[in-house]
Amino acid sequence: MPSLNFEQERRNFHQYYDANRTLFEKAKNADISIIASLIKKSDIGEVTKIEGRVKDKAECIKKFHRKYQSKLESDEQPYQIKDYISDLIGIRIVCLYEDQIAVVSQVLQRYFKIIDVTDKISAVESTEGSFGYKGLHMDLALSDELAEQPKYHPYAELTFEVQIRSLIQDAWSVLDHKIKYKKSIPNDLRRRINVLSALFELADREFKEIRNATAELIQQATVEPIENSTAEEDTTLDTKGNEKLINAFSFLRVAGHFFRDFEFEDYKVDGFVQDILKLAPDFEKSTLHRSLLENMKAVREYSAEFLAEDPDSSFSPYTSIRHCLYLYDCKTFHRILSRVARERFEVWLDSIATQN
Repeated sequence: MPSLNFEQERRNFHQYYDANRTLFEKAKNADISIIASLIKKSDIGEVTKIEGRVKDKAECIKKFHRKYQSKLESDEQPYQIKDYISDLIGIRIVCLYEDQIAVVSQVLQRYFKIIDVTDKISAVESTEGSFGYKGLHMDLALSDELAEQPKYHPYAELTFEVQIRSLIQDAWSVLDHKIKYKKSIPNDLRRRINVLSALFELADREFKEIRNATAELIQQATVEPIENSTAEEDTTLDTKGNEKLINAFSFLRVAGHFFRDFEFEDYKVDGFVQDILKLAPDFEKSTLHRSLLENMKAVREYSAEFLAEDPDSSFSPYTSIRHCLYLYDCKTFHRILSRVARERFEVWLDSIATQN
């Protein structure tokens, strides 16, 4: 029964905690498993971390004492400490970007009972001159549908807290907890901390904008491929704001036109473009298009003979592009092919020239 005797309620909580410690751990693991599965099935995108913990019982007592004890006893309202520790089981979800937080929240709201929601992002941003941890906190419980499943039934009555943060907010929270005496910190230190907090917020925003800009460039490269055109026409294909110098996105646009069914992996594209620029620092995407347009027919003939002679080998689009570049400017791109590949290609070219 609830009471106003703190020492008695502290002992009761210790007994409750010790008797159910194993259950709390199993519930935490189950909650993590459910959330991870839901996020994987959604269109949220990459989430960098889903982790959990069971709050130490001493920390639970400290939290109750700090936040609730005085008011409850002042109001002469009997209590049980366990009823006021909503984060005894805690789950943390760290997203790459701030705008993923709302999407994660929506997914959780569809599949769990919502006990309470605390938006620390809005709380900090709406207070002038404030600094501190930002994130979204949700107190949840298993839905009736989940609780009815035998494997989750033991955890039906256990609530848990989910903290949803961006990667930048998570980093700031670590530093924020190291800042002592926040309420009475000197003004000069407060200003410096506010500047630092603003830089973190700006980083969060810029990461999101860079992601959006990157996605737009990739869409231009893959959804709006260049049409068959002469090399001269291709010099006008640069859209507003794009550099003429070859980069990963313009490479994708050109290469994707010639190899429509091939999936170019981002890290390989990045490395390949750097290989080109090491040999030709002023290389433009129009030049890439011209080199492929003029030489792809010959390279495809060569690759067909190459694979017929050696069926166990491969001749990837990257290999084709290397051969096209070599044909286009063998002096500049002398090292774009290995010595063995270059010599074999030259033998084939000589044989074709002799036949003609």
